Parts: sequence; C-alpha cells; structure tokens
Amino acid sequence: MSHPNPPSPLAAFRLYTAGRLRLIGGVPLKPMLTMRFTSILTAAVCLTAPATLPAADSKVLAPGATLQKIAADFQFTEGPACDASGNVFFTDQPNDRIMKWTPDGKVTTFLQPAGRANGLCFDGHGDLWACADGKNELWRIDPQGKATVVLKNFEGKLFNGPNDVWVRPDGGLYFTDPYYKRDYWQRGAKEQGEHVYFLPAGSAKPVRVIDDFKQPNGIIGTPDGKILYVADIGANKTYRYDIQPDGTLQNKKLFCSLGSDGMTIDSGGNVYLTGRGVTVFDPAGTQIEKIAVAEPWTANVCFGGTDHQTLFITASKAIYSIKTTVHGVGSQ
Repeated sequence: MSHPNPPSPLAAFRLYTAGRLRLIGGVPLKPMLTMRFTSILTAAVCLTAPATLPAADSKVLAPGATLQKIAADFQFTEGPACDASGNVFFTDQPNDRIMKWTPDGKVTTFLQPAGRANGLCFDGHGDLWACADGKNELWRIDPQGKATVVLKNFEGKLFNGPNDVWVRPDGGLYFTDPYYKRDYWQRGAKEQGEHVYFLPAGSAKPVRVIDDFKQPNGIIGTPDGKILYVADIGANKTYRYDIQPDGTLQNKKLFCSLGSDGMTIDSGGNVYLTGRGVTVFDPAGTQIEKIAVAEPWTANVCFGGTDHQTLFITASKAIYSIKTTVHGVGSQ
C-alpha cells in the first residue's frame, strides 16, 4: 500500500541527498514503496512543472532547442563544472565518483573514489575544487586526479558537509555547509550551525560570512567577482550580496522567493536556479524562463562545451543538455 501523503519535490530532494528514502511521516519505506514514490514524484513533476517556453520566445534558449538526455543509469547526479577545454565534470555522489563528459559525447569516470563529492568548481589554475561530503571536507583535485584535503573543520568543529562551491576571479572561494545526514558517515552529532564560508586564495583558514540562513545550498557569483547569489533552500529564498575585497559580504537583498539546490549564471547576468526543473531569472530578479525536466529532482546546472553555449543539467539519475543563445561565464 502506498503512503497516504506523497512527498513534495523538496522533500524528495532531501531524501535523495540523504542517499536513501528512509522515513516519511514516521512510516518506514520498503524498496517497492520507494519505487512507487519515485513514480509518483516523476508524474507530479511532469504534471505541475510549466513547459519550456518555445525557443523562438526565449531570451536564453537557442531557436528549436530541446532538452537532450546525454547519459543515465547513475544513482544521483550533482555538481557540474566546466574546464577551460569545455569538458564537463559532474558527480554521481552515491556511487562515489566524478564523471567527465567530453565534447565528442563520451562520458567516462574521472575519479573514483572521490570523497563522495557533491558541488564542483574549477579555479584559474585548472584545479577542480570539490565539496567532499564523505568526511565533510573541501578538496582540491589537480588535472591528473590527485586530491588534496584543504579543509576539514572550522575552529576545531567538523563541517556539516560542504555542499556547493564557487571560486571568484582572484582564487578566493565561497562554499555552503548545510546539514544532510548521510548513511555512510562515521561521525557524531552535528557540531555547528548551517553557514556559508569564504576561503581566501592560498589560505587554509576559512571565514564565516553568512550565519543567518536556515539551510544554505546553491551558490554562484558574477564573473567580475562583485556580486554573490546564495540560496537558502530551507527558507525557499535566494539572496544577493555585494562582495568586499576581503571576502566579507554586504548589502544583503532578497533576489527571488525561490530556493535552489545548484546555480549558474550566464553572459547576460541571468541566474539559473534548480529544484523542480530549471528556473531562470534576469539580474533584476524577474523570472524569464522555465525549463521543465521530467525527473524527481533537478540538482544542478552549468554551461559547457567548446563554445560555452550549452546548458548542462544534472537531474536525479541522468544528465541533460540544451543549447542556448547566451554564453556561460567561468567554470559554471
């Protein structure tokens, strides 16, 4: 018998990121019921998500562009990031691996094990920064796949689980640290609140820059390094900040009343949020596009390909792409 109250897409996301469907309303779920929930959620998303606007009317999609499934059969895809050659790296977190898509259409395993990596971002030196959720760490991975643990804690207390990361032009970076309890953790209880941190370039000492969110998640900045967008997925809101030279943030403003798992930004300054498909907002915070994705959860996005005019979308057990008229900026 199926559960009387199917979970919302946000609830489904939280269950997926925990690595399993555990309890809903206190009722344990068996494998067959997990399959039923997945079917229910997929149907719900298809029925309730607005269809993608016709490309001719779109401010960001290429004429005639349609969503293409690149690869599937993953367990849960996350964290896409593009290198200087247009290759797109993304994570299959439950399977503990980082995948690599190349412009010739091939998808291969770049690194496994990979610290249960979640969000990814390249820096200007070609190193890949990874939110390594396995032991609540922040990693730097060189082009050959050699990983270095950069951060393990803040002031002696374990991170909750670094989730998403953005590297600004000078090499400093911001990362979010929400708490999603994992089955594979071998650690004690939560040791600190859910915050956002800044790590100056070349430093091993992070600075806490946001401490008033319910549950921070997606994060992205403008290519000039002046503005930072951060989603409070727990409060279903996204905020805009002015970035200061020392990494601190000022002038917090509500950008839109929608939270997000992952985020990216394009050459026009439009911001892309994920969750129930992809929702695009212009720099003023007005919605200009909705890209429906028929999956239980759309986790993250980035631009990639040799011309940076393809949007890559990680969604549940697959990765998708769609052509755009705008360009991506930076790693994402």
